[in-house]
Amino acid sequence: MITDDAPAAAPQSDVLRYAAFSTDPGGGNPAGVVLDASGLSAERMLAIAAELGYSETAFLIPDAAGSVAGPAGAGYTVRYFSPLLEVPFCGHATVASAVALAERTGPGRFVFATQAGEVPIEVDKGADGVLRATLTSVEPHIEEVSGADVEEALALLGWSADELDAALPPRIAYAGARHLVLAAATRDRLARLDYDFDGLAAYMTARGLTTVQLVWRESEHVFHARDPFPVGGVVEDPATGAAAAAFGAYLRERGAVTAPATLTIHQGEDLGRPGVLGVELRADDTRVRVSGAGVVIP
Repeated sequence: MITDDAPAAAPQSDVLRYAAFSTDPGGGNPAGVVLDASGLSAERMLAIAAELGYSETAFLIPDAAGSVAGPAGAGYTVRYFSPLLEVPFCGHATVASAVALAERTGPGRFVFATQAGEVPIEVDKGADGVLRATLTSVEPHIEEVSGADVEEALALLGWSADELDAALPPRIAYAGARHLVLAAATRDRLARLDYDFDGLAAYMTARGLTTVQLVWRESEHVFHARDPFPVGGVVEDPATGAAAAAFGAYLRERGAVTAPATLTIHQGEDLGRPGVLGVELRADDTRVRVSGAGVVIP
């Protein structure tokens, strides 16, 4: 267990490194995981996350009934830090943490108490031996976004309004964190990402946004995504579970898909870190389920 009295740089053995939404350590989104952060202050967590440099690091605090080595099903308070700030919820670090726990306690159910609310996670082992985690989001909601705000975001991204997909209009989507959804009309537009880092960071901070969810629809249930994350000190998040959950809620609200439905989101290809996110929409539950594999980064 790391404590505030430990050296400034946490021992490597205390900070686990996993790639989420991939079975390849070189794919998906890297996340730091600290399985017992009971002795850490918020300032120390932020320092560790900044030292590691991943888009997020998850810090788990076992509840009174659970322990790092205890039975699956134990509860944890979880806090998520990027190199610059704390975020209320992070999907890829949740998947990474659940897989790390399952490797130690066996597949099963975990419950994470996050700043956004309670997030249950189920971890299963497939016939291929791969552990896959499925998180259930908090209750999502969708917000309108003004034309002026869209125009400003497009200018900061270097996009034009005629490059958007009119069938998927801009909205702010929430499923634990807030994301501005902008849908590109072509894969080529999505592939070309070169934006005003400081300007977009200021824009997002003023509106309480965690990422900008840039998407392109390949087919009815297959999408590609990219997520600028300048507010966290990261140019682009390679695979974004929180945004995937929010986007699933957006598609349902727009009537762009009909539940029950299973969606596939490809992310990270343009960064050379391909990942696959599964999104499940159920007819009897408005919450969104996001699933993916996780693997240790050597």
